[in-house]
Amino acid sequence: MAKEKEAVNLFEYTEDSIKSLDWKEHIRLRPGMYIGKLGDGSSPDDGIYVLVKEVLDNCIDEYTMGYGKSVELTIEGKQVTIRDYGRGIPLGKVVDVVSKINTGAKYDSKVFQKSVGLNGVGTKAVNALSQYFKVTAFREGKEKTAEFERGALIKEYKEAKTDGDNGTMVTFIPDDTVFRSFKFLPEFLENQIWNYCFLNAGLKIVFNGKSFISRNGLLDLLQRKTNEDEIRYPIIHLKGDDIEVAITHNNDYGEDIYSFVNGQHTTQGGTHQQAFREAYVKTIRDFFKKDYEAADIRTGIVAAVSVRVVEPVFESQTKTKLGSQFVEEGGQSMRQFVGDFFAKELDNYLHKNPAIADALKKRIEQSERERKDLAGIKKLANERAKKANLHNRKLRDCRYHLNDELPAKGKDEFIARKNETTVFITEGDSASGSITKSRNVETQAVFSLRGKPLNCYGLTKKVVYENEEFNLLQHALNIEEGLEGLRYNNIVIATDADVDGMHIRLLLMTFFLQFFPDLVKHEKVYVLETPLFRVRNKQETIYCYDESEKQAAVKKLGGKPEITRFKGLGEISPEEFAQFIGPGIRKQLMRLEQGDHIQHLLEYYMGKNTMERQEFIIGNLKVELDIVEEKN
Repeated sequence: MAKEKEAVNLFEYTEDSIKSLDWKEHIRLRPGMYIGKLGDGSSPDDGIYVLVKEVLDNCIDEYTMGYGKSVELTIEGKQVTIRDYGRGIPLGKVVDVVSKINTGAKYDSKVFQKSVGLNGVGTKAVNALSQYFKVTAFREGKEKTAEFERGALIKEYKEAKTDGDNGTMVTFIPDDTVFRSFKFLPEFLENQIWNYCFLNAGLKIVFNGKSFISRNGLLDLLQRKTNEDEIRYPIIHLKGDDIEVAITHNNDYGEDIYSFVNGQHTTQGGTHQQAFREAYVKTIRDFFKKDYEAADIRTGIVAAVSVRVVEPVFESQTKTKLGSQFVEEGGQSMRQFVGDFFAKELDNYLHKNPAIADALKKRIEQSERERKDLAGIKKLANERAKKANLHNRKLRDCRYHLNDELPAKGKDEFIARKNETTVFITEGDSASGSITKSRNVETQAVFSLRGKPLNCYGLTKKVVYENEEFNLLQHALNIEEGLEGLRYNNIVIATDADVDGMHIRLLLMTFFLQFFPDLVKHEKVYVLETPLFRVRNKQETIYCYDESEKQAAVKKLGGKPEITRFKGLGEISPEEFAQFIGPGIRKQLMRLEQGDHIQHLLEYYMGKNTMERQEFIIGNLKVELDIVEEKN
């Protein structure tokens, strides 16, 4: 009885239950609320890139206010240095701006009318989550410097004379106790930098000595995101006060829309993106005087939209989804603002460019024909999916989707957990069983394939509904209507590391590229990396992902350690598997390089056996066989 009473007391809600944390303790305790997921740098939305972005946002805000034309970003190993040439933080407030909550110039909208960086929160998050943080402000021939460790001030320098130009310089090293085994990947940073340049034409950003600059804004962005022989008509580029859009169509399925607010890439969309989608449809219907289906108008669209609003409201500190309903307090609604712009500018453009209008009409009518051809099949497929009892037989869902009480934990934490949601696509009972037993049930789901997927290269979307596996996978992901309904932020292909597994992986990649390329373009699809070898002795176990790691492990352990070659995922015990899909998960992003043509890629890998393709397959197969032979 005494033990029972003691157990109950553990859950009593008293004055002692209430804790007060200072600003840095709160950020370090709940980093996901401020920077999204932590990660090791293998994903573009990992926290280390958000830290860089938070500092860069402040530099960009200075540029948009008319101060400074260049920014320098230098990364050496794990140390980041960012220098702008704006006005510089007022010298008497250098320490406060990076270490006192609710302190910053951006609470005064007269100074920063349409900024996105939060000089009272963003740099504090960087400071608190860095093992070393240094800030120097240069103003009118004087400079002021302060140094911190994990948010704690360790040295404040006196003001001194300087020859340096006005501006601010921040140096930081992310805390390796928060971001474990992290590494900055230049390609992710370059993509981030390009977005800043596209949204701020004329701004020069120098990254490790390489200069980035855009002269034509979103037109340059869309040219970078598309291929000239893919698009159906020249890019439509329109600009107005506080709004810019670029639009074209290709032959892909779905919608590919890049949205921005005040220079911030809103990867989760928001009110401005929805207003864009609605306004575009209405203007097209009015121009052609025909009530086309919205899906027919937007299928195959590739577009970018950027707006600037006063004091934007985001759904979380990571600023990936805009929540503002109005352009400014007491002003136009977002829907009216975007709608009025399209009604005038896009309508005028189409009247002045009849050839483009005609090409656009043909693309819409093509989508209309394809939709009507699919109508009957889709209805039957949806009924089959319901009868298949998807969530019991094929999909082991995560609690994020099953528990309605999760939002009560707090909006920021809820959104951070949404960013972590992952579905593993596996083949075979043993592989799906291992992942199911070792996964984080809160945010990780498992979808089990039955047998090898169909090679869908060259087939129409009709096959997605006719093929049971594809139909159920589409329903599990909820991607029939596009990205906005996507149930998981990360789609991870998890197949065996043998020839059959590689083939299944290739077939799944073909499925996504053929029918849902926007998932790949928006960096949602990954391939799980699991160790090929386990090297161990009685004292230590080392998991190795390639031959060189194996050789290094053998050398480290010395003697004759036990070496196990994992052929299939099912050979890895659930206890071991938990390490490989947990916080330190290694996954390779399925990426399209600049200039990649989707249909050309698919033709190369999945088309007829050309000599070039045969040589590629034989060469990669030889590596696999060499590893197997060495083991035997």
